[in-house]
Amino acid sequence: MLCEICGKKRATVHVTEIVNGKTTEVHLCENCAKKKGMVDAQSFGIADLLTGLIDLGIEVGEREKTLKSCPGCGMTFKDFKKTGRFGCAQCYETFRKPLLPLLEKIHGSVHHFGKSPKKISGRLKEQSEIQQIQHRLNVVIEKEEFEEAVKLRDKIKELQKRKRNDKIKRST
Repeated sequence: MLCEICGKKRATVHVTEIVNGKTTEVHLCENCAKKKGMVDAQSFGIADLLTGLIDLGIEVGEREKTLKSCPGCGMTFKDFKKTGRFGCAQCYETFRKPLLPLLEKIHGSVHHFGKSPKKISGRLKEQSEIQQIQHRLNVVIEKEEFEEAVKLRDKIKELQKRKRNDKIKRST
């Protein structure tokens, strides 16, 4: 694929932007990307990604604004926003509240489920699905979207009933 600006060199920088559900993709060569100030290909890393995501609308609440620094290392959330890195393990707990929306934006969830052995993966997948729906239920209740909450509650009940029936079948 060729660069969309110069049309001469191979595109090595691919940027996807999603705004209000509309996806826009830009494919640029390294030189054009540098000219546009989009990326320095040598130094772009996960810290830069995190920093960019933080700036995309992660709001820091009043409590976090007044929280001066991590008691373990002295780092502030403002420092984290600049570098994309925490200073110590205690920072994760200290800045937990403003960090959760960032993690949810990156991973789609704030819970890690990992991989599981094939023998029990079906049961764990069901449990994981119930937990994810329960989390979404809590969010919509907090937003007072009660019609959606009823649908999610019913889906949880249906999954739990199916899980009980499967357990009964396995035991007989």
